[in-house]
Amino acid sequence: MSIAAVDAAPLIEADVPAPVLLTVEEAARCLRIGRTTCFGLIRTGELESLTIGGLRRVPADAPAAYLARRRAEKPAA
Repeated sequence: MSIAAVDAAPLIEADVPAPVLLTVEEAARCLRIGRTTCFGLIRTGELESLTIGGLRRVPADAPAAYLARRRAEKPAA
């Protein structure tokens, strides 16, 4: 199960399907970072996002993909 699925779980009602897109605030909560830091990751292209109308949204699997890339970059301790 991805981190996005785990952390978005409290946002989901029982009869509503899992979200495909997250708000920047929801993505920040998944990553346990602040909203400004999350926007910074989006601005640099490290965290995938897209604009729909005037709204910025983050694909639900993007926070987990970001973490996977970061973990792969970091040498084993």
